[in-house]
Amino acid sequence: METLKIAVQKSGRLLDDSIQLLKECGIKVDNGKDQLKATATNFPLEVLYLRNSDIPQYLADGVADISILGENTLIEKEKELLNLRKLGFSKCRLSLAVPKEVNYTDLSFFNGKKIATSYPNTVNAFLKEKNIKADIHVISGSVEIAPNIGLADAIADLVSSGSTLFKNGLKEVEVMLKSEAVLTSNKNLNAEKKAILEKLLFRIDAVLTAKNNKYVLLNAPNDKLQNIIKILPGMKSPTVMPLATSGWSSVHTVITENDFWNVIDQLKANGAQGILIVPIEKMVI
Repeated sequence: METLKIAVQKSGRLLDDSIQLLKECGIKVDNGKDQLKATATNFPLEVLYLRNSDIPQYLADGVADISILGENTLIEKEKELLNLRKLGFSKCRLSLAVPKEVNYTDLSFFNGKKIATSYPNTVNAFLKEKNIKADIHVISGSVEIAPNIGLADAIADLVSSGSTLFKNGLKEVEVMLKSEAVLTSNKNLNAEKKAILEKLLFRIDAVLTAKNNKYVLLNAPNDKLQNIIKILPGMKSPTVMPLATSGWSSVHTVITENDFWNVIDQLKANGAQGILIVPIEKMVI
């Protein structure tokens, strides 16, 4: 029987979140210390622990079948791969930053300037689109020190909280790319591996859908019941059951994270009481 090979970052937060996602999909992986690969015990999946920057090449070469990696890496490496799913974790942005004391006005500032970065392809593509001509200085590692040592006038680097920029006397001035973890695939999987991948995608979709929804239970006066039902954006229609107390019903439904607070406010305004919000572990549509 075929085994689907998934490449993940060998250390760091992206690895932790990737293994957690597999766990939530019911896939058990014994990733012991310093292992280069591990096999799932209850799903035809083999995990390869690789350097993040190497993963796109391994995918393109067919050494790995699928991967979880940052979208920024996928774009930077410019390989012919399939971006299957955004996974909702490891969110960050690739941004341009300059020293705090610089009086920055717009992108024209970068004309003729030196920019230090580990993402030359992405930065060049962005600057070309904006008709900006700058000198790109490629650095692997801590690019934020480049302006302080006179190596560059600015940097292009990944930003999440911005604390690293602040500590190095820099400020973020332009966002070039927003990124998060994505599930990526080689384009040439055989039929058996595609079938395994479909099963994995089914599980991932159930997990991701659950994270974006909440199960809501509430008590509603019967004379306001129709108004409350109209407010609820449930998957099909809410479940309504009579309460032991005359004139009241219990209403159960699912609300998306984006609609949550707006809907709750409307429910309260229409007489709903005892509103209970419950997280959903898995959700199959």
